[in-house]
Amino acid sequence: MKEFENGFEQIFAEMVGWRRYLHQHPELSFQEYRTAEFVANHLREWGLEVRTQVGGNGVVGLLRGAGQGPTVALRADMDALPIQDEKSCEYASLVQGVMHACGHDAHTSTLLGIAKVASQLKEKLKGNLVFLFQHAEETTPGGAKSMIEAGALEGVDAVFGVHLWTPFPVGHVYAKAGPMMAAPDEFTIRIQGKGGHGGLPHQAVDSIHVGAQVVVNLQSIVSRQVDPIEPCVVSIGSFHAGSSFNVIAETSTLNGTVRTFSSQLQEEVKERMGRIVDSVCSMYGASYTFDYKMGYPPVVNDAGEAARFVKVGAELFGEAHVHEAPLVMAGEDFSYYLHHRPGCYMFVGAGNVEAGIVHPHHHPRFDIDERSMLNAAKLLIGMALDYMA
Repeated sequence: MKEFENGFEQIFAEMVGWRRYLHQHPELSFQEYRTAEFVANHLREWGLEVRTQVGGNGVVGLLRGAGQGPTVALRADMDALPIQDEKSCEYASLVQGVMHACGHDAHTSTLLGIAKVASQLKEKLKGNLVFLFQHAEETTPGGAKSMIEAGALEGVDAVFGVHLWTPFPVGHVYAKAGPMMAAPDEFTIRIQGKGGHGGLPHQAVDSIHVGAQVVVNLQSIVSRQVDPIEPCVVSIGSFHAGSSFNVIAETSTLNGTVRTFSSQLQEEVKERMGRIVDSVCSMYGASYTFDYKMGYPPVVNDAGEAARFVKVGAELFGEAHVHEAPLVMAGEDFSYYLHHRPGCYMFVGAGNVEAGIVHPHHHPRFDIDERSMLNAAKLLIGMALDYMA
């Protein structure tokens, strides 16, 4: 393990350079053409067996170790978000309205660093490493599903991944057995009322009023219909209606998300939402459409691999820096890999209050403490080596 750690230290400046280049040249989900080419070219340079266009823009690299043993997959996501970068640093995004606001540029650079060092130390590997560079994590159903369908996990025995996480301080790592990240569903409700004059509301069916009642009643699902100790979120993210102060809005559109940790509760919430929307609209004489899109499944870590995380993390960073992760209501399509292979998804602290790195993920001034990439590389290769031992 020491040789790998030393190798990461030696190429750290190169990893930072890759990350900053990718940060300046972000690409949205399903548009990661240059990023995928950048990754594939480096992997070929280091002698890996490379597959491109795996399930879309995915790239898979295979490094065969010198010894016979299991095959371990390590995953990084590559896509950016439709957010304008508001940072003033030298590596701010050069693409208008697009930025890496979630750390995927650093995930990609970390995995490239592992691939480079591992290719130089492959005689130390008692098995094989598969590098999964995944497209389209920020969308539903996500690139993981299509990559798996294209054979990305063939021959793989276990799979590990990390998310650099600014809410947690650099130097600390987090994971837990069982459910850790939620299923992120999306819904759209379109309410059809009857337009009219603002001064004559009795002649109209006010879609804004109906929509407001829908919003209020949907909140009763979490507060009164779900077990209080069962994590659940129902949030309305947008409500669009109307065009003038004196016109009753004929239509309203509500868009939002549901977050749950079990498929049973996921189905129950969807069904209850449908009943509420139907009853409220019927009561006020409006019609509606209710579109519900299931997101990724919850991220559920294998208990044995979560125990491996505790062991490896303590060896690398000390017991005081290894923590059980809280439940996180964000979603992650790494969950698909865990449906097919045992593994563990882990958070690596990337925040630094003293350096002003405090902005949350998906924020226009999002950044990371780049030292977190070293910790992520050590943790991922540590998990792989321990599995192969």
